[in-house]
Amino acid sequence: MFPSPPTALTRLVLTLLRMAIGWHLLYEGIVKIRAGGWTSAEYLAGSTWLLSGYFRRMAESPGLLCAVDLLNIWGLTLIGAALVLGVLTRTAAFLGAVLLGLYYLANPPFVGAGGMVGEGHYLIVNKNLVEALGMLLLLAAPKGWMPGVDSLVVARRCRKAALSGEGRPDAAAGSEAVEAAAPRRELLRHLIGFPVLGALAYALYHKRRWESLEEKYLLAQKVDATTSATLKHLNYARLSDLKGTMSYGRIGQLRISRLILGGNLIGGWAHSRDLTYVSDLVLAYHTDDRVISTFRLAEKCGINTFLTHPKLLRIIRKYWREYGGTIQYIADCGGGGELLGMVRLAIEAGAHACYVQGATADRLVREGKLDEIRQGLEVTRAAGLPAGIGAHRIETIKACVAAGIRPDFWMKTLHHHNYWSAGQSGGRDNTLYSIFCPDPQETIEVMRQLPEPWIAFKVLAAGAIAPSDGFAYAFRHGADFLCVGMYDFQLVQDVNIACQALAALSGRDRPWCA
Repeated sequence: MFPSPPTALTRLVLTLLRMAIGWHLLYEGIVKIRAGGWTSAEYLAGSTWLLSGYFRRMAESPGLLCAVDLLNIWGLTLIGAALVLGVLTRTAAFLGAVLLGLYYLANPPFVGAGGMVGEGHYLIVNKNLVEALGMLLLLAAPKGWMPGVDSLVVARRCRKAALSGEGRPDAAAGSEAVEAAAPRRELLRHLIGFPVLGALAYALYHKRRWESLEEKYLLAQKVDATTSATLKHLNYARLSDLKGTMSYGRIGQLRISRLILGGNLIGGWAHSRDLTYVSDLVLAYHTDDRVISTFRLAEKCGINTFLTHPKLLRIIRKYWREYGGTIQYIADCGGGGELLGMVRLAIEAGAHACYVQGATADRLVREGKLDEIRQGLEVTRAAGLPAGIGAHRIETIKACVAAGIRPDFWMKTLHHHNYWSAGQSGGRDNTLYSIFCPDPQETIEVMRQLPEPWIAFKVLAAGAIAPSDGFAYAFRHGADFLCVGMYDFQLVQDVNIACQALAALSGRDRPWCA
């Protein structure tokens, strides 16, 4: 495998490989130590391939997870430092190969086998596999071939044996023994890892100093972190910042989180009033990787249901099939297509529930086509799924009830009008730009009389109302679930707000119906 004796180029390449992998692992360990509270829970829980049962049990056991996290953090740190310095190189290479191999087994980039979404794009081969193979190469290299503390010890032993006449140095270390006349140069060469560690420390210092200066500047200038065009980073909440546990209700046999991830932002339906470019902007933001990362984060936050139009079935099925996702899907059937065709498409694709989309139901009621709504419910129920009716206008729900059409759940808009643009809408019928719930008080009164579960949507009036206000208002006035469009960087904060709103409820206008 290797030329003997080694060429200078062979020594250089092996040494650079060892130090590069060591630098990377050491830095990963240091970052996790500095982060405080880092955990491998999400990575382990996302495992769907070999040994996935063991990995998931690790994530579910607090004591075992704590031990695994410590082994990860200090394993990366110590293995990385050993490789940089060339101390116990073979042991470090073996342990590093095992650790990286476990990373690979937990989440390999196989089609249909899961895999965490991260930087870059992988198919079968990823950085964990490449670095593990690099470790095996280091493990196979003969002793004494790479400068380091190990080689220094070997060289000193060989020289001592040669000078004392006790024996000849072995062939692998022979080239080291001939340098007895230049011990100082030999020492410097084998201790090259220490300057490399110094370089890493220097880089860490400057990185931290830059971050501190940036933070100091933002605080000094009182930069608005929401609107500043010069903001360099968005410091949003992480999973470790979750302050509560999501509560759940039921629609039929479905167990559904009280906060449901809405699909308008992911699908590019931003309802951004006069800002016509925003829909294109959010659609461009939501690449496949971004959407799948959003789904994963939502599930880790306790949100187990996604509600959207069947046009997004492709990405949902990709998440289920290729990434092992379990998020439930409620299909919003309507939007200009033939209703029964949309219902059948959603059912065939694996929807967990279907409902007649709000604008579609509003239109059918206005046109006197209530039988189409009834047929949509019948087709959905025939497939064994909960069937719902959506509405922007409360007249739609009243008409369905009067006609004896009762769904398994309702989708109805609910928000107050205490925001600036509501006063600029031009009346209660203007639902396109500002007002999505024309008469909130009548909505509250009508829904109070209905026993079916109620999923409230447009509770933030398409971004005009703060979540802390909109969530509390909707839960207090009778909503059983909230469907809210959320970016990935809003998920943790919105879950915290929803949990706080539910915990602070002192009374409701309507009993829980889910």
